[in-house]
Amino acid sequence: MTDSSQIKIPGKICVSIACKTTREAITAAKESENNADVLEIRLDALSDPEIQSFTSALQKPLLFTCRAKWEGGLFSGTEDERIGLLQDAVRANAAYVDIELKTDPKLYMQLLSEVKNSPTCIIVSWHNFEETPPEDVLSSIFNQQLQSNAHIGKIVTLAHDFSDVLRVLNLQGLALKNNFPLIAFCMGEMGMISRLSTLEVGGYMTYAAPDKGRETAPGQLSVSAMRKILRRYPGAY
Repeated sequence: MTDSSQIKIPGKICVSIACKTTREAITAAKESENNADVLEIRLDALSDPEIQSFTSALQKPLLFTCRAKWEGGLFSGTEDERIGLLQDAVRANAAYVDIELKTDPKLYMQLLSEVKNSPTCIIVSWHNFEETPPEDVLSSIFNQQLQSNAHIGKIVTLAHDFSDVLRVLNLQGLALKNNFPLIAFCMGEMGMISRLSTLEVGGYMTYAAPDKGRETAPGQLSVSAMRKILRRYPGAY
């Protein structure tokens, strides 16, 4: 397993691509490559997920996600099929794969085994599309991710007010203390600012929508808008 401290390079902007066909997704991804540090390919949105087509056509590091319906995604197949697609992405030397913290432990271990001795990094993710839990719950989720043997954690919640935003951003203090790269921000209108400020407080990566594509989560900015805003500040990305 890769030492997490070796990959802690903050400030990445990931453009999330969710299209119905591989051809459409590759076109959208190519249009976003200049502004993206990482391209997320949402396999759960595709009717014909062809991983090798993406790795052959695109130059930027690729993150493959196959989000389960029980975590707000679109994948309608079995869990074995879903994790199998992520394993295929690892075999294709993807830069990252995203797997939910709530995944069946046996299937999670299968993916960990596949990643061993590969260049692929695992992002272990947890989402709440309804609210932002209290601090102790968020800390517990972080600690579970820390013990999961993943390379990077991801905690994303829906914000109803700025106190929600602050609780999630404060997780970066735990991440720094434990030398564990963390993606942490909030969804929704109230959470929009956290998609930007997370980078300023040490977040590993944030997510944006393609300029000509649809959002994959509420409150997501287009990548051009995000770049424009961030360039107005010192230490611009």
